[in-house]
Amino acid sequence: MISPIVTVPASGAQDTASLVEALEGGAVLLFPDLDFPFSPFEERFVERPFADGKAKNVNIRGEAAELKGAAGTPEEQEALRQLLIRYRRFAQGLIDRHLPAYTGKVTLAGTSYRPFDVDQRKLSWRRDDTRLHVDAFPSNPIGQKRILRIFRNINPSGQPRLWRVGEDFGAMAEKFLPRLPGYSPLSASLLAALRITKAKRSEYDHLMLHLHDALKQDMGYQGSAPQADVRFEPGQTWVTFSDLVMHGAMGGRYMLEQTAYLPVAAQVRPETSPHAILAQKLGRPLRQA
Repeated sequence: MISPIVTVPASGAQDTASLVEALEGGAVLLFPDLDFPFSPFEERFVERPFADGKAKNVNIRGEAAELKGAAGTPEEQEALRQLLIRYRRFAQGLIDRHLPAYTGKVTLAGTSYRPFDVDQRKLSWRRDDTRLHVDAFPSNPIGQKRILRIFRNINPSGQPRLWRVGEDFGAMAEKFLPRLPGYSPLSASLLAALRITKAKRSEYDHLMLHLHDALKQDMGYQGSAPQADVRFEPGQTWVTFSDLVMHGAMGGRYMLEQTAYLPVAAQVRPETSPHAILAQKLGRPLRQA
């Protein structure tokens, strides 16, 4: 089964429980008409990239919301920082209204401005996000948490954000788990001691990182795996658990993105988490850090 796209109109009564069920089951929630206007001054941020080009995106993190990777005058950089702060509030508001089961349980992480065209970046295979993958962070183990992401296409000229989505996580895991190297607590401890990772990787972190890499390296799978193309038009917002949904970003420029973490224990159905699916496929509990 390929990950479904569930459209959620802003108007009308909504069954928020069914949205959570769909999201936890591997869907992408599409909000076609949520309002997020730009001021006349902010419109310059979609006329040319206000980025220094040293990283994949411009972002803010933490309470201080320090801006990193931006270009422009001090006034312009502060305006971009405030735009990202406003998008962070927008993302929290979306969660509170449409996914209230997660209110007070999610932690908002980085907020990013992504002005570059996906297809034009010259990246290594590991960083090539056009290839189908599930998200895993090499230096930032997340343990018993989920990765929830809120995206918005802010392209001013009608260009869609092009994605492809793949088969369900369990079917993919059955194919790739036998190929993955075993987990070494000693190696995880050493990486943390050397500060290569911010914390000690659990077996879950280890498996997800190797799944991410194995998927991107396997060009046969990339070409033949069940998948579907998806277009996200300007003004549309979409939400998914990017650690569960196989996805690749194929094209488009100018996007905003918010990453959030949700504890597995805070899910309505924790048994749908990739943590639980991997344990079920292995026939045993995953080892903790």
